[in-house]
Parts: sequence; C-alpha cells; structure tokens
Amino acid sequence: MSTPATNTPVPDIDELYRPTHDEIARQRFISVLRNHAKNDMRNEMKCDYHERIAPDYAKLHGHEPKAARDVEALMRDKLYYRYYSGIRYNAQEMMFLSAMDPVERALPEMIELARDIAKRHPSGGSLSLDPDFETPDYLTVMDIHLAPGCFHSEYTENDVAQGVMLAHGGRVSTGANVHRMADTGAAGRSIAYWLARKYPDFSPRRMLDIGTQSGKNLLPYLDVFPAVEPHGVDVSAPALRYGHARAEHLGKAVHFSQQRAEAMSYPDGHFDLIVSSFFFHEIPLASTRQILKECFRLLAPGGIMAHMELPPSDHCDPWLNWYWDWDDRYNNEPFYAEFRAQDPSALLTEAGFDPATQITTTVPSYAAADTDDYRQIVSGKKAAPLHGRGGWFFFGAVKDKQ
Repeated sequence: MSTPATNTPVPDIDELYRPTHDEIARQRFISVLRNHAKNDMRNEMKCDYHERIAPDYAKLHGHEPKAARDVEALMRDKLYYRYYSGIRYNAQEMMFLSAMDPVERALPEMIELARDIAKRHPSGGSLSLDPDFETPDYLTVMDIHLAPGCFHSEYTENDVAQGVMLAHGGRVSTGANVHRMADTGAAGRSIAYWLARKYPDFSPRRMLDIGTQSGKNLLPYLDVFPAVEPHGVDVSAPALRYGHARAEHLGKAVHFSQQRAEAMSYPDGHFDLIVSSFFFHEIPLASTRQILKECFRLLAPGGIMAHMELPPSDHCDPWLNWYWDWDDRYNNEPFYAEFRAQDPSALLTEAGFDPATQITTTVPSYAAADTDDYRQIVSGKKAAPLHGRGGWFFFGAVKDKQ
C-alpha cells in the first residue's frame, strides 16, 4: 500500500457543495414528498390490496393473484396507483435536479481540487482512468434512475459533476429510507459488520468493490477491516474522480480504477473479499453471468464474495414483487425485474461456486448491532428484518480452498 505523501490536511470536496437556504428547503420538500409516496401511500395501497382487491379477485378466480403481472393488471388503472406513481416519478426526477445548481456553481473549484488531489494522492490512494474507455451501451441508452446524464456523462475536462450530483441528489432520498438516514453507506457497513461477526477469523488482505461509483458503500468496510487494501472499479470517470477526492480527504488509501467489471485487469486470486451494492440489477443478465465468473477468477481460495442486492422474486409474495418492480416499469431500470427473477444460487453455481459454500441471506441494519436480537440473527436463531425495512439482502459464497 502506498504511503501518504504529506501530513497536510486534505480539503473536503463536499464542503464546496453549498446549497442556498431556498435550495435546502426545496430538497427537504422533495424528501418529504418522496417519503409520502414510498411509505404512506405505499402502505395505504397495500392495505387496500390485501383487504379488498385480492379477496375480490379470489371470489372470481378461486385464488388470490399468483404473480406480479396479475397484480399489475388489477392495479394499473386504479386512480390512486396512478397518483402514487406520478408523485413518486416526479419526486425521483426532482431529487437529482435539486442538486444540479449547487454543483454547477462550485464545479470549477471542485474540478481543480479533485485534479490536485489526484496528482498528489496525499493519503496514499490512487486513481486510474482510461482515456479511451467506452461506456457500455446498456448505460448510455437512457438516464438510469431518471438521473440526468446517468452515471457516466462528462461535460468538461476532468469533470466531477455527475459524481457529485448523484451523491448529493441521492442523499435527498434518505427521507424515504429511514434506515439509511444516519449513514449513507449503510448497506456496505451492515454487510461488513455481519461478515466480521459471522466469520470472526476472516481478515482480508485485499478487497474489491464492483460498481463502486464514489465508494460510498466501500468506505465502511475499511472501518470493519482496517488492514485491508481496498480497490473499487466503475465505468464512471466523474464518480471515480469525486470518490478519490473524498477518500483522500478522509485519509483512506483507496485504489479507484475505471474498468468494465465483465473483464478486469487484476490477476487470478488477487482478492480475499469481493463486494458490490445495488449493482447487478442495473446491468443485463449476460453481464451478470460474466461478472460472477470474473469474481470466481479473482477471488482467492477461502475468500468471501458478498453482493448486496434486491431480494429475488421467489422470496417475495406477488404484491411485494409488483411493488419492487415499479422501478423496472417507470424508473429507467430495464434489467431490474429480470435480475430479480433469477435464482442467485443457480447463478453462483454456473459461475463456479460450490453450492455448499454459497450464502443467500438477509442481514440486519448496522443500526441494530450489538443487541440480543442481532446476535440471534447472526447465529441463525432469528430472522432478519425484511430488505428495505431494516434488513439488507445479499448473495455470495466462500470460495473453496481446494
């Protein structure tokens, strides 16, 4: 691992993001609006479905709806569902738009700061970008998450705008996700903490975060495994520039690299821990299969792989599947439902992982750590809260040592 070049404090790029009073008020309104749709309106729809719509369907058909498509056929013309979708869609767009003006005002300073930090790497990390990199077309054809410019767009030399906009726009959404409000890297922290408790002798030398963006869910692993050498790959140069500047400010020696995860440059068996957060549902299934094979190649014998993701459809009832797959229909996430329809164990087996070593589970939020309930969940005596309601689903494996 590189040694820090200087003890001079590294400036915080996020301090340059300075929304005005009115911009903050707008963001708070958007957060409340999105929270109203994703919690209050969701719960009202759920009650109406289970108390009236599903029973009426059962009277006609002899059974309740068996699949998400059946629920969609019942719900799509309901006025309150269309109202819910309209509010949620517009709030999703607005949360990113609300971050754009503060980013654009500060962009020259942000670029200059990120460029200076990348030259000096004062905390010992690194940033490797490919000037000839071609972003895969499955990302360029639309603005995923309704975020203008998607993950990757660059508008000027050494641009960081897209990384900052996605990070701060995303924080507007935490009002609808109470388990993330205190920790923007809650998914990574929760899984890291669970792994450390489940495998107390596990001490990774090197780790890789796939689809790291700005490293939000990578950095918490370093608090749990402080001796690990961290690497993060992503296709987005703006996000990696921004993430590198953040990590260096925090004194974290992270090695960021612009690569497609389908074929990475690292040698066989290079990593003891490979992770991702909210990644696979954003890419085609063919890429998922290839990346899991890459993970098998890159993981050292005895290493652990843990991919935090959305729960598979066979873990959920028809109503919940229909609710989760809203993003597939309306949030520009066209691979969402297809990924959720897969059996994670089948994907892992196809990639080379022994079924006996595979992990498919939901872990509790880090916020619940060190309680008696948490210890019972880790030991398998009690179920974790549902994903999105205090729990995090992930799938992975321990690579066979043979």
